[in-house]
Amino acid sequence: MPEQQPGNPLQPEHFRRVDQSDDAHFYAEPRLVTHIDDAAIDALTQFYREVLPPGGAILDLMSSWVSHLPPDVDYARVEGLGMNAAELERNPRLTGRTVHDLNRDPVLPYADDTFDAALICVSIQYLVRPVEVFTDAARVLKPGAPLIVSFSNRCFPTKAIAAWQMLDDRGHGELVGLYFRLADAFEPAQAFPLVPPGGPSDPLYVAMARTRPGNSTGITPA
Repeated sequence: MPEQQPGNPLQPEHFRRVDQSDDAHFYAEPRLVTHIDDAAIDALTQFYREVLPPGGAILDLMSSWVSHLPPDVDYARVEGLGMNAAELERNPRLTGRTVHDLNRDPVLPYADDTFDAALICVSIQYLVRPVEVFTDAARVLKPGAPLIVSFSNRCFPTKAIAAWQMLDDRGHGELVGLYFRLADAFEPAQAFPLVPPGGPSDPLYVAMARTRPGNSTGITPA
């Protein structure tokens, strides 16, 4: 976790997990399942169709065997960064695949100003260094490009951070908004439901912000 910043209420204990063992062990076996139901997937795919630029370069962070991108839209590049090589290999939308543990190293192995959008799909609750990840995501995004964070009420409870498990859905949106603010590289974030709670489908929310013009934060990888 980065040094405490003014206005940052987050403490090290907020990022503790029931299972503090190496994440590489937990993710060693591929999980070829979806973590939200079909209606929530459809809503997310439609949102991507409306927001992601056709023909753009997309970065799928914490990726797996499916990216939920609209099948009828072509992108010039879809880079997947995740924890399990077999899952990434099964993902047909990816044009590039990188096995990388963001909890161990939040610096992304990509050049500055590379991507037109970045995605974190139903995985934000597992990051123990989220502000550093957001800060470096801003570095590899082009000015004005969005970072789109989707989340539901499902998780692997032993690997989700303590702060996530203490909060309700509204609190989750506020927490992700805090990550954006502390990264100090984005325009003000928006959070809203794609699938409201209380229906027959899994609830699904999105928090999104665009990089500020002229942003130069982040750490260029060696």
